[in-house]
Amino acid sequence: MSNARATHLTRRGILAAGGALGLGAVLAACGDDDAKSGGANEAAGAGKSGPWTFKDDRGTTVKLDKVPTKIVAFVGVAAALYDYGIEVKGVFGPTKTKDGKADVQAGDMDVSKLTVFGNVWDQFSVEKYAAFAPEVLISTTFDSAGTLWYVPEASKDKIAKLAPSVAVSVYDRQLTQPLERVWALAESLGADLKSGKAAQDKKEFEAAAERLRKAAKARPEIKVMAGSASQDIFYVSGTNLSIDLEYFKALGVNFVEPPESAKKEGGGWYESLSWENVDKYPADIIMMDDRSQTIQPADISEGTWKKLPAVKAGQVIPRSPEPILSYAKCTPLLTNLAEAIEKAKKVA
Repeated sequence: MSNARATHLTRRGILAAGGALGLGAVLAACGDDDAKSGGANEAAGAGKSGPWTFKDDRGTTVKLDKVPTKIVAFVGVAAALYDYGIEVKGVFGPTKTKDGKADVQAGDMDVSKLTVFGNVWDQFSVEKYAAFAPEVLISTTFDSAGTLWYVPEASKDKIAKLAPSVAVSVYDRQLTQPLERVWALAESLGADLKSGKAAQDKKEFEAAAERLRKAAKARPEIKVMAGSASQDIFYVSGTNLSIDLEYFKALGVNFVEPPESAKKEGGGWYESLSWENVDKYPADIIMMDDRSQTIQPADISEGTWKKLPAVKAGQVIPRSPEPILSYAKCTPLLTNLAEAIEKAKKVA
């Protein structure tokens, strides 16, 4: 989640900050070593020639003499571009788990073939990045200032000198907006999105959104809580600021909403609760942060958690606070929540 540069938050708290895990407001406050060509990137962009221009969500326009093939991206962005046929060979951010397997944020990419410049927060090998000779760096941003996600504060200036950057905002907007931006970015890089799988994926996303809308309308009494677990703290996210929760709320989902005063410590993203107080908010369904930095429901041993009505009823589902921004990857998020609401027992 939201690893932030905030001195008043512990790294564990920020990483686990479940619903928010972007902590845009807080942020504002405070592999494969083969570094050769972009490989399949070149094939993906081969259909486009001439100069490349893209205006990002900071209002910055990047101009290159040709469509970039040596792309370096935050792993979640790389995974989304991969779904559209653009293979990014250089990544940073949670790519591999401790056992070397693909992190959930790596999507369908073969992580054994990626050049990884940094796998954890505040880790980024500038020397390795320079040797890769990147043409562009792409990341998300969780704040209004356009801070590039997972680009370390200490080395950001050195990194910026080596290649221009593109930022896709995932701050205080609905999921559909960054989805559209990544779609446009992929198309600019040579992806064919007018027909075939990509077009079908978009239609399926729209159908899933309608299903969730109908489910929420039919079951307005079902209360949903977005949570995230760390060893000492349980985080409850409000819908404000998070792209997925803002969108689900707009579709009619009835969420637990911590008061703004309670979310102050979490930069407006979430409220921190001790495990003794995890039952503060009644909920029929609990959506739990699925990222590898957080404790997963099956591994939570606290008795107070096990006594929650939603837990006892088996009404706990995964949530992706940093969704992979392709329609294919976001459709299941809508479908899973819709199905959970359709089948939920009123237990809170």
